[in-house]
Amino acid sequence: MSSSSLLLDIQLLYNQFTKTEKKIADYVAENANQVLFMSITDLADACNVADASVHRFCRAVGVKGYQEFKMKLSLSLTSGEVSERAEEEEKEGADSLAYMLDCILETHINALRETRTLLDVDAVEKTIGMMEEAKHIYFFGIGDSLLTAQEARNKFLRIIKKVSCIEDPHMQAMSASMACADDLIFIISYSGSTKDNVYVADPARQAGAKIVGITRFLKSPLTNYMDVLLTCGANEGPLEGGSMSAKMSQLYIIDILFQEYYRRNLAASRENNEKTSKAVVEKLY
Repeated sequence: MSSSSLLLDIQLLYNQFTKTEKKIADYVAENANQVLFMSITDLADACNVADASVHRFCRAVGVKGYQEFKMKLSLSLTSGEVSERAEEEEKEGADSLAYMLDCILETHINALRETRTLLDVDAVEKTIGMMEEAKHIYFFGIGDSLLTAQEARNKFLRIIKKVSCIEDPHMQAMSASMACADDLIFIISYSGSTKDNVYVADPARQAGAKIVGITRFLKSPLTNYMDVLLTCGANEGPLEGGSMSAKMSQLYIIDILFQEYYRRNLAASRENNEKTSKAVVEKLY
């Protein structure tokens, strides 16, 4: 876990927490500045849990004790993740259209920055290698994540023909069951907890296909099936759908994969891009 981004680490680990730990995590997220000045007993009382539960929560987020927890929380706050000044500005400008425009922009920028922080270069390298070796590449998603899967298919079809995106969840599961060891399947899911995604991942794993997950959380039902996990950043909870910042984070990862694949296979990608562009150029006025 990052030493200077405790609040981000808590978000990433949220799915792994017990109910009691989630109660503490929620309180810390909502009252981060106040927690800096609270004793372990104060925090335990505020969350209506035992002191020992706070100790276990500290260990669950990768710190040895409560004092180290507060130190890392302080570093996280000063890095800009939470700010009392920002909260005051929000109250002052809550009714302003200009403020709303800036707030939305900042939300999207923060999501992209988080994604860059979370992305493991080695994981990206491994994913590109798997894409180069695969005989066929599938992009799967459900709901809003399906839009990202479709965009990934559309983007890569410009330079390689071995990509597809199947929209229907039943057809996704059927295709996954007939996959082979030479196939690569991308499963895009913000929460990683959608049953339809698991129903695709399970037969794909049994068939021997390689699986790359693009999701928000380090631990979820979906991550148990992953060969590679690419983690995206966003500020929304796992049950909040339709998030533009989450979608932008997913698309950022897709764009990284596209640009790097293109760069590593420059001659073939450039040739295919010219072919596909010429195929549609006459349709333009």
